Amino acid sequence: MTITIEHKEVKTLNLSEQAEVVLKHRYFLKDNNNDVIEDADALFKRVAKAIAAVELKYLTLPIEAELWEKEFYGIMSTLEFLPNSPTLMNAGTEQGTLSACFVLPLEDSMTGIMKAATDTAMVQKFGGGTGFALSNIRPRGDRIQTTHGIACGPIEVLKTLSRVSSMITQGGKRDGANMAVMAINHPDILDFISCKSIEGEIHNFNISVGVTSDWMAHVVNNMEYPLINPQNKEVVGYLNAREVFNTIVAGAWKNGEPGMIFLDQVNRDNHVIEQFGEMIATNPCGEQPLLGNESCNLGSINLATFYNYPPNFQDGVWKNKINWDRLEKVTRIATRFLDNVIDANYYATQDIEDMTKATRKIGLGVMGFSDLLIQMQIPYNSPLAREVGNTLMHSIKDWSDSESLKLGAFRGTFPAWEDSTFNKVTEAYRNHCRLTVAPTGTISMISDTSSGIEPTFALAWKKQNILEGKTLNYVNKYFEADARKHGFYSEELMDYLASGGSLQETSLSTYNVPDWIKEVYVTAPEISPTDHVLMQATFQEHVDSGISKTINFANSATHKDVEEAYMLAWKTGCKGITVYRAGSREKEVLVKGNLEITSSIITDPCCDNPYVVHEAGCEVCKTCGWSACLVA
Repeated sequence: MTITIEHKEVKTLNLSEQAEVVLKHRYFLKDNNNDVIEDADALFKRVAKAIAAVELKYLTLPIEAELWEKEFYGIMSTLEFLPNSPTLMNAGTEQGTLSACFVLPLEDSMTGIMKAATDTAMVQKFGGGTGFALSNIRPRGDRIQTTHGIACGPIEVLKTLSRVSSMITQGGKRDGANMAVMAINHPDILDFISCKSIEGEIHNFNISVGVTSDWMAHVVNNMEYPLINPQNKEVVGYLNAREVFNTIVAGAWKNGEPGMIFLDQVNRDNHVIEQFGEMIATNPCGEQPLLGNESCNLGSINLATFYNYPPNFQDGVWKNKINWDRLEKVTRIATRFLDNVIDANYYATQDIEDMTKATRKIGLGVMGFSDLLIQMQIPYNSPLAREVGNTLMHSIKDWSDSESLKLGAFRGTFPAWEDSTFNKVTEAYRNHCRLTVAPTGTISMISDTSSGIEPTFALAWKKQNILEGKTLNYVNKYFEADARKHGFYSEELMDYLASGGSLQETSLSTYNVPDWIKEVYVTAPEISPTDHVLMQATFQEHVDSGISKTINFANSATHKDVEEAYMLAWKTGCKGITVYRAGSREKEVLVKGNLEITSSIITDPCCDNPYVVHEAGCEVCKTCGWSACLVA
C-alpha cells in the first residue's frame, strides 16, 4: 500500500522559557548522575521514532515508516499536537508505560483487593494513574461467610489503596493520581461522600459519585430510593434522594468533592456493554470512562496554533481565521499516532494489555481553546465562543472518525468489534473511542497555551524568589501584546493584576483599559458557573468519552449555586462534573489580593517557587510543571 504524505518541514523549535524549564525538570532523559542528556529536539525525535516503528508491523515499507516518523515529529515539534506525559517521558526508552489512564477491577474478596493493590503499584511505578469502582465492595459490617468475620467496607479499602499509591510514588518522576467512584445506591454512600471531609486523610484520590438519570429524577421529585447490598443484591434500606443530593452539594461546596458521574450518559457510548458490562469508573480526572483493566493513551491538539495560518480573514468571519486544512491534517496524523501507541506500549500486567487491545481506545483531545478565542477576540463566556467550540469539535470528530475507519479497513477493527453495537451498523472503526478532552496541565505549559478547554486562569501572577530574591510578574503573552499594542500597558496595571486585581473591577478606569479588552480577557474565576457548564456541554456533544473541566465558583457562592450547576450538567448531557469554590481548601495559599495560587493538601514536592492552581479538576504548578494528575 503506497501512502502519499505531505511533510511539514520544521526549521527551529519555538519553545518558551517556561517550556524549557518544564521539559528539563520533568521530561528530558537523564544519566546516572541525574544530568540531562537530551534537548527538546532530541525528545521529539525519540518519541516520533518509537511510535513510527509500529508502522512496520502492518507491512509498511521502511521508507513509509520513515515518512510517518517525520510527520509525527513535525506535529510535535511545531507544538500542534502533544501526546500525554508518559508517552513523552517513556517512548523509545524501553521502560515504562506510554498510557496515562487506567481503571483496575476491584473484586469483593481479599484476593481481589490485594490484586488491585499490586496492580496499582505496578501501574504507578511507571507513571500511570488509576481509577476504581468501589460499588462492588460489600458494605461495612456485612457478615463474611467464609471467615465468619465482619467486612471492613469500601472506605477502608479506599484508604488501603491510598497508602499503596503514596508509598509507590515516592522517588518517581511524577506523583500518582487516582479516582474512586461509588454508585449512589451503595449502602455506604453517605460515608463515601464525607470520606474526604478531613483533608489529608486520603491522599492522591479524587472521589465521584456515580448516579443515573432515574436517580436524578428522584432528586427532582424529592423521592426515596433503595440502597442495595452489592453482595446479595438485597434492598437494605432507603434514603431520600434530595437529602443525599444536598449532602453531595454541601461536600462539593466545602472542598470541591465529591464530583458526579452520570453513568447512563457514560454508557450511551459503551458499544461493548453486552460483552464486558457497564463502565462504572473513570481515570483520575474523570474524562476517560473505562472498563476494568482498560487503559487509554491521550493526546491533545493545540488549537491556538491554527489561528491565522495562513492569514485569511478579510471578510471578518471567524471561520476564516482558522487554518482548517492544516487542522484536518494534524487530526488525522494524531489519530494514527495514538493508535500506534497501543502497539508500542509497555503494559504493567497481561490483563491490562489484553483488555486494552480488545477495544483499542484512544483519547484525542484539544488544548489552547481559550487562547484561540483570545486571538480571534471572542469572549469565552459568549454564545459565539460556544459556536466556535461546537464547530471545531464537530470537525475534529468527523476527521478522527474517518481516519479510524481508514485504519480499521487497512489494519483491522478492534478485536471486540464483531460483537459490539458498531457491527450492527457496519461502522468498522479501528478504535472503540476516539475523543477525550483531558486537563493537559503540563503539556499545555510545554506548548505555552491554555489548558484543555479551560478559560485563562489568570492574566498575571507573581513569581517569587527569582533573581536573588526578587519578585517578578508573569503576564499572559496575548494580554501583554494587546496592552502594548493598544497603549494601556503599565507596570502598575500588571502589578495590580498579579496581586489579585481583576479587569472586571469598576475601579479599573484609571488604567484606561478598553471595554472590549475586558470582555475578551475574562478569566476562569470571573466566568459564571452556567457559562462553564454550557461550554463543557458544547464539547461533550461531539466527544465519545468525557471531558475534564473545572466549574469555578467565587468564594461567596452558595450551596444553591453549586446545586444549580450539578443540575445543569445533568440536563445538558455532560458525563460528569467537577466544581471548585475559591478558597475552599484548608491549605490554600494566597498572594496579595484574592488570587488563588495553591489549592490543595497535595503540594509540589520539588519546586522552589510553586504557583499551583486548581484547573480541569487537577492541581498544576505553573512554575515547574508538576501536576497532581498523570494525564497532564
